[in-house]
Amino acid sequence: QVQLVESGGGSVQPGGSLRLSCAASGNIFSRNAVGWYRQAPGKQRELVAVMTSGGTPDYADSVKGRFTISRDNAKNTLYLQMNSLKPEDTAVYYCNAVISFGSRWLAAGSWGQGTQVTVSS
Repeated sequence: QVQLVESGGGSVQPGGSLRLSCAASGNIFSRNAVGWYRQAPGKQRELVAVMTSGGTPDYADSVKGRFTISRDNAKNTLYLQMNSLKPEDTAVYYCNAVISFGSRWLAAGSWGQGTQVTVSS
């Protein structure tokens, strides 16, 4: 089974930027839709960005215009560029393969350990 390792989190002030990385142990990003999730304390995990196998991105309204999902198939790595960060973006961020189920995307693989993002002044 493909292992996913997230990195790049940290602490930043509001308005700052971070770039998260998700390294896969195998080639999944070019063959599957993939997504970035986040989970804030006391809240359910939510999907914030998706990239289809064909490379089409989609975003949750809460991050649209601020976050950019991208991938490097040669490096088996998925990225999430996060700009104009807000305190409400504070969460543990995870990547995963996703599958389409009706109008929804569902996580399809095992979860990694995630990477913590903290936005605070």
